[in-house]
Amino acid sequence: MPYYEIAVGRFEEAYHPSALKAALAEFISALIFVFAGEGSGIAYNYITDDGATTAAGLIQASLAHAFGLFVGVSVSANISGGHVNPAVTFGAFLGGHITLFRGILYWIAQCAGSSVACLLLRVSTGGL
Repeated sequence: MPYYEIAVGRFEEAYHPSALKAALAEFISALIFVFAGEGSGIAYNYITDDGATTAAGLIQASLAHAFGLFVGVSVSANISGGHVNPAVTFGAFLGGHITLFRGILYWIAQCAGSSVACLLLRVSTGGL
C-alpha cells in the first residue's frame, strides 16, 4: 500500500460542521445497531428462559444483528459512509478514503453510541 494515500488532515476538520454531522450520523447508527442487536438478544433470552444458545436463538440473534446493521448503515450511508464499526473506519482510513482526524471523530462517536445503547438497554430492561 502506498504511504501517500494515508492523509492526516487538518485540525480544523475536527470541528467542521460536515464532520460533526457525519459523526452524529455514526453515533446514531452505532446506537441503533447495538440497541437492536443486543436488545433483541436480551428479550429472546428473557422470553425463552435462557434459550438463546439453541439453534433458534442463534438464528434470531444473527437476524436481529443483520437488521440492526441494515438500518444503521441506511441511516448514515449518505452522510458519513455508513461505517458503524470502528474496524471499518480504520480500513477506510488505511485505504485513504477518510483522514485521520475524521477517523478519530468517527471512532469516538461510534464508541459513544454503543455505550449509550448499552446504558439505554440497562435502564429499559431493569438490569437484565
